[in-house]
Amino acid sequence: MDFYAYLLRCSDGSYYAGHTDDLDQRMAYHQAGSLGGYTARRRPVELVWSETFPSRDEALAAERQIKGWSRAKKEALITGDWQRISVLARNRQSY
Repeated sequence: MDFYAYLLRCSDGSYYAGHTDDLDQRMAYHQAGSLGGYTARRRPVELVWSETFPSRDEALAAERQIKGWSRAKKEALITGDWQRISVLARNRQSY
């Protein structure tokens, strides 16, 4: 079974990171607002990034890592700009 970490762009421009074992179903829940919480008040949402992982623990670890990232770093992830992610990570460590 595959697991997914994902990133949504909400209608207010904010980002939401999550993980699931059924990405299509989870997206339907987010769009319907049936999960409550953060995304229910910021619909519609758009899936802007996802990645497959072999275990729930790895998908959850990716979600937690992304939740801690700056907006700039999330946007670099969305565009697949790994060089920018690296630069942003180094800059943050210098604080």
